[in-house]
Amino acid sequence: MIINKALTYSLLAAITLVPWNATAVNRFSFGNLLPKTSFSSAATIASTAAADLVEGLLVKSLLEISEGKHQQALNTIDELIQSVPNFKLAHLVRGDLLMAQGKYLQAFGDPVNNRPDAVQDLQEEARVRIERYLAKQSQAEEKQPNLILAPNAQQSHLMLIDTSKSRLYLYQKNNDHLKYVADYYITVGKNGVEKQSEGDKRTPIGVYFASTKLKQQLPDFYGEGAYPLSYPNEWDKAHNRNGSGIWLHGTPSSTYSRPPRASDGCVVVANQDLKALEPALQSGKTPIIIANNLEWLNDSSTPEREKEILNTEIDNWLNDWKSQDTEKYLSYYSKDFSTNGINYQQWAEHKYRVQANKPKIDISMSNISMFSYPDPQKKLVVVDFTQNFSSSHLKNKMQKRQYWIQEGNRWKIIYEGAA
Repeated sequence: MIINKALTYSLLAAITLVPWNATAVNRFSFGNLLPKTSFSSAATIASTAAADLVEGLLVKSLLEISEGKHQQALNTIDELIQSVPNFKLAHLVRGDLLMAQGKYLQAFGDPVNNRPDAVQDLQEEARVRIERYLAKQSQAEEKQPNLILAPNAQQSHLMLIDTSKSRLYLYQKNNDHLKYVADYYITVGKNGVEKQSEGDKRTPIGVYFASTKLKQQLPDFYGEGAYPLSYPNEWDKAHNRNGSGIWLHGTPSSTYSRPPRASDGCVVVANQDLKALEPALQSGKTPIIIANNLEWLNDSSTPEREKEILNTEIDNWLNDWKSQDTEKYLSYYSKDFSTNGINYQQWAEHKYRVQANKPKIDISMSNISMFSYPDPQKKLVVVDFTQNFSSSHLKNKMQKRQYWIQEGNRWKIIYEGAA
């Protein structure tokens, strides 16, 4: 039987964007939830299975409600609550079923005993969870994000967050490719995304790196622990974005999950999921790309072509620097370039002075990483590398970061500095 927006339970009317049916849900095997991955963390495998079970039982109970099978729905929701006792959304659905006592269900949440804003928050959580559950079932093949994602040798994992879907995707480096491992429900800022200032309760959009787990004792509010993110980064500072204390952290012990928009700007995951992510976060330099409305592709050919083009530009930039051809070297820099308060004109004057006598230098790059920066207005890529510089007067080794921007049909450097 096809389920549509005219069904009795108004929650389904609000969250169902396309028709779906009982067969689609029932063919999902709740006993067969292990992800197809080589990731060795037992915690990650167990957490992925648990998260799929939670969302699967939630969908099953709502489907049973929509078909008028209230006792079956109550049994299903009881099974869910037994598995996750502190899941507020499940308790709300159970409360509706008990109050209905066989009557025609009219609304999601009791308007008398529940705050309308709290009900709306839980309704939104149900929507994003069900959308992801159904997408998993209908996905014929793994899709790839339309981003350049190329970690270096020391970065074994990366995390990609789509705030519009309230989802964190974990990837593992597998030779020169990234392999999908698992994904998890998340919470972001109360006021949404694109953080601008201290206290705006928004989550930043950009490329960040997670430091190691905070060692000090934290309040129960942060749950399993917290990993500070590198906000504000160089691009944020260049655009006068400020604030601090943006963390990836867990939930209070009394709460399985929080609504999609409920944090003060941090990214929040269930405690069991944070435990599962711990092996990927141990290095203290895990890339976390936070984006909104990600575009997904059937294959990675487009990002791979863009990566090759950018790699060629980086090679050419390095060779022209080695040759001390100042004019060619500066052609790789945007007129909007800045670094440590120095603009393009000042940078150019400095380089002409330094390279006037064409001193002999040797430069090499290693441990290169590239990550598309999810800026809605500009096409940007963050490039990190280890730079070895040698001349008759100076020898040094440093971690360097560049932001390359696409201007017309060329990639150019708009920021450069220490990483």
